[in-house]
Amino acid sequence: MAPQSAIILKSSPIVKESLEQLAQKSKSLKQQGIVPTMKVILVGDNPASIIYTRNKKRFMEKFGAECEIIKLSSDLTETDFLNKVKSIVEDGNNHGCFVQLPLPKHLEHIDVGELINPLKDVDGFNKANIMNLYKGEKGENALIPCTPKGIITLCDYYNIELSSKKVVVIGRSLIVGKPMSMLLTNHNATVTLCHSKTINIEEHTKSADIIITAIGSPKFLNQSHLSDSKKQYIIDVGINYDENGKLCGDVDFHNVIDHVAGITPVPGGIGPMTILSLAQNLLQAAENRL
Repeated sequence: MAPQSAIILKSSPIVKESLEQLAQKSKSLKQQGIVPTMKVILVGDNPASIIYTRNKKRFMEKFGAECEIIKLSSDLTETDFLNKVKSIVEDGNNHGCFVQLPLPKHLEHIDVGELINPLKDVDGFNKANIMNLYKGEKGENALIPCTPKGIITLCDYYNIELSSKKVVVIGRSLIVGKPMSMLLTNHNATVTLCHSKTINIEEHTKSADIIITAIGSPKFLNQSHLSDSKKQYIIDVGINYDENGKLCGDVDFHNVIDHVAGITPVPGGIGPMTILSLAQNLLQAAENRL
């Protein structure tokens, strides 16, 4: 019998299916007098940030929400930045807002998650929302960090069981690694969080049922990190460029594809799931207002 090929865990069918649900929820909110509205604060001219914010705006408008990108000069003072964010957050005409990262060097020390009202924190980075996650909140009303939330949604769609499974998360960032480990624990997975100081990462990854990479290192994970079972699932959060300038993830996709049960592609995997989660959080924040 020929070996079964890996499932490519694409986001496109999930996004397509979810768009209909988002549109229905948006329509229902409008019937109750609420137009879901998001404000995105973009500082400077970072090319990647311009593309990301444009993609987010385009997606929000697909299902009937409103999204405004508020562009600020890269040389504005810290005081002006804080005042501008405060006025946007306090504006009662929006239900969600966030600051697009990265910020210019003179502002990057600011904890932007704490500038956003927890009720409008569609990124899920305010301490109050992280504390809900820490306490085990994974229900409907929660505003959960977008990439971890998107990974859970993808696992649900492809029937990848989390409960009682061993999951290795590589990377301990505040945006992905740490909240991901908490959310997985809330879903009854047994989690190992690896990072740059972890000795012999292969020892952990070879025994994992699911491996999630979020380290920003092109093609880091390869066949040497895997077991011989061909039953592992790999979730690749990395957005990198290889030696030829081609977009790639943290995983050497072609090196591992014949040795796993399923793997997310880059592009077309977790990136769109993150934007989908942002949309879900916006509608949840608007609904919570009711």
